[in-house]
Amino acid sequence: MIKLSQINGDEIIINSDLIETIEKAHDTIITLTTNRRIRVRESVEEIIDRVVEYQRRINKPEIRSTE
Repeated sequence: MIKLSQINGDEIIINSDLIETIEKAHDTIITLTTNRRIRVRESVEEIIDRVVEYQRRINKPEIRSTE
């Protein structure tokens, strides 16, 4: 899940696994696999960075002590 800002300033949390495309027009438009389109304030690069960071967090193996 990633946190973004809608055009009106409201915060929205999106399941990043549902992102199908990200377009840069006047605004940034995210199209989900459900065909829902969401306009956000963040740039394409910011969204990609947030998705990558989220994926790193959830896929990071836990380090366990052997003691």
